[in-house]
Amino acid sequence: MKRYGSIFFLFILVTAAFLGNPRLARADAAGDIQAKIDANKQQIDALEADIAAFQKQLDTLGTKRNTLQSAIDTLTLSQKQLSTQIKITQNKIASANLEIQRLSLSIGDKEKSISADQQAISKQLQQIREKEHMPLIAQLISAETLSDAWKAADQSQQLNAALSKNIDDLRAVRTALGVDRDKVSATKASLIALQNDLTLEKRSVDASKAAQQRLLKETKNQEANYQKLIAQKQAAEKSFEQELASLQSQLNLIVHSNLLPRVGTGILSWPFSSSFMYNCAQRKKVFGNPYCITQYFGTTAFSTANPQVYNGHGHNAIDIGTPIGTPIKAALGGTVLGTGNTDLSHDAQGRQCYSFGKWVMIVHGNGLNTLYSHLSEIDVAKGQTVSTGQVIGLSGMTGYATGPHLHFGVYATEGTKIMTLGQFKSENGTRCANATMPVASIDAYLNPLSYL
Repeated sequence: MKRYGSIFFLFILVTAAFLGNPRLARADAAGDIQAKIDANKQQIDALEADIAAFQKQLDTLGTKRNTLQSAIDTLTLSQKQLSTQIKITQNKIASANLEIQRLSLSIGDKEKSISADQQAISKQLQQIREKEHMPLIAQLISAETLSDAWKAADQSQQLNAALSKNIDDLRAVRTALGVDRDKVSATKASLIALQNDLTLEKRSVDASKAAQQRLLKETKNQEANYQKLIAQKQAAEKSFEQELASLQSQLNLIVHSNLLPRVGTGILSWPFSSSFMYNCAQRKKVFGNPYCITQYFGTTAFSTANPQVYNGHGHNAIDIGTPIGTPIKAALGGTVLGTGNTDLSHDAQGRQCYSFGKWVMIVHGNGLNTLYSHLSEIDVAKGQTVSTGQVIGLSGMTGYATGPHLHFGVYATEGTKIMTLGQFKSENGTRCANATMPVASIDAYLNPLSYL
């Protein structure tokens, strides 16, 4: 009986040693890592406050007269805002790496606990098997007194309870281990996303700087030259609209409206990140709407009052105010029908074709095409398959744009073609004759808000 009791006591001591070890060194390391994560969080909060301040300045600039200085100031502030966002993303990446380290320490501790617990149980059961040959019932019968019999039964019950608890502890540790490993996987996935964001943000800064340098080069840093450039763009746009109207009348494409998706179903997504759209909602007072829309579809007050820009036919898309370099996403999965850069086309006098600038059109297979124009960068190619939310380029102000925005159009596929205006004899020799672009019959232009 004493032998059985000593084995049980040894088992309890060994098990307690393995389960109760605080591992102070590892705890200190985990505490240091958490402190660094908290410090990063404080820095992120401060940087986000800086971004909000930059945005407030940008909104104020947007209400002022369109001058060269305001355009340069806008680009400079955008670059500062983007650079601050890069710092935020870098801090988030550092925090994600620290979190992986912290979880790795926790996983290591749990794996060691599991191994130690398994070894302790195995060792004690082996010792019991080797040293205890007499079954419990035989021990009870052979006990000299009733008290000895009760002790034997009680020790057996305690041993079984301890083993049961130890097994439960093992299961709990294994469950916690699985949770930690899932957290590591999720953190690694977010780390990849953050690294992709960082790449885009750095490209955005480059796009903004390039636009600023191009503007200074075109204007020679003179206000008079800037206003002249705007006037040239407006005149070129008037010419382009006339050419386009002539071409539209010759297309003779039939659009079966009954084959189009039903309006109001939200079949398209906004071509931006959720954070961008959230920021727009927060700035509703600036734009008068929660979507950063600066120009609506159709014969709006602006398009009616400015026939030199839209030729009095109304606006065939929506314009959304976006800082240069904003990632533009596919509103729905589909195939890239075409891409182009109309700024590369000139007439014999060297006058540039100011129209869509850099553009992408996607056909979605449901009767709709979407157009994204005035881009600074194009990330896709004709024939490429894209998914909903995939980045297809960066916003800009190429083409006839006098400020950074996205011209987002929705077309009926049946009434749309990708072609050059010069494919019609009447348009040869014009500044846009060699510019490849989407053209459509009048009834193929659809209101994007009907499908967003």
